[in-house]
Amino acid sequence: MMAAIEKAKILVEALPYIKKFYGKTIVIKYGGHAMTNQELKQAVMTDVVLMKYVGMNPVVVHGGGPEINTLLERLGKESSFIQGLRVTDRETMEVVEMVLVGKVNKEIVSLLHQQGGKAVGLSGKDGLLIEAQKKYLTPLNEEYDETKEVLEMGFVGEVARINPEIIETVVEKGYIPVVAPVGVGRDHESYNINADYVAASIAVALKADKLILLSDVEGIYGHFGDPSTLLSSVRLEEIPKLISCGVISGGMIPKVQCCQQAIQGGVSTAHILDGRTPHSILLEIFTDQGIGTMVQQ
Repeated sequence: MMAAIEKAKILVEALPYIKKFYGKTIVIKYGGHAMTNQELKQAVMTDVVLMKYVGMNPVVVHGGGPEINTLLERLGKESSFIQGLRVTDRETMEVVEMVLVGKVNKEIVSLLHQQGGKAVGLSGKDGLLIEAQKKYLTPLNEEYDETKEVLEMGFVGEVARINPEIIETVVEKGYIPVVAPVGVGRDHESYNINADYVAASIAVALKADKLILLSDVEGIYGHFGDPSTLLSSVRLEEIPKLISCGVISGGMIPKVQCCQQAIQGGVSTAHILDGRTPHSILLEIFTDQGIGTMVQQ
């Protein structure tokens, strides 16, 4: 009986949040360890389907780096990275598109169906969802200048524009959109785009209420490597100081920048969650305590 009462308490605690987010759009960037561990995969898919059934509109944007690495290794092609981005020649781009659009995207759709949801897989090329432009990098700590040396990344792109109509149509029909971060340029070429930035751009275009980035870290620590100093929330005005003093550093910087982009574009809150924790999405959305780090205005 006590176990049943505890379950009832959990449902009662969740009710205000179900009411608050009913009909709201929540963009989830799905990546990291949660994509490679079977138990975590099932937990994420369950979370997303539950959100849909209680009246929210989840939109999933996914990565797929490990799967791309695996196939490139099988083909005998070495992976090369600059500033954390994969150097993508034409042959590599073909592999990236094959893995992200043809394999990972369809696997996520299938997993959502197994959990009782209805999903539609999309790439940025469908309905010109993601218009891309070539991304140029300069050596670290230098601003881009046409007169300076740029680092050649091949078919690595950045978001030029999001055309959200196809996502809106899919949502209106009751489906969960699952988006692979492959965009199309004005030259009609395919471009590999960082999934975090795609998720942030889509969240802005859809006027989403939340952006959630699933990662392999618990969130932002006040002291590097010390879980006891996890920051439950960070305001935009605090971010420059946190970067300058090293609290936000390394791979966390681009994730925080994505959160900044989303908030500045009108998204209410952005969250960095540990995807290694089962049901981390539900814990964040439906409980008083929440987990991870929330970035807000």
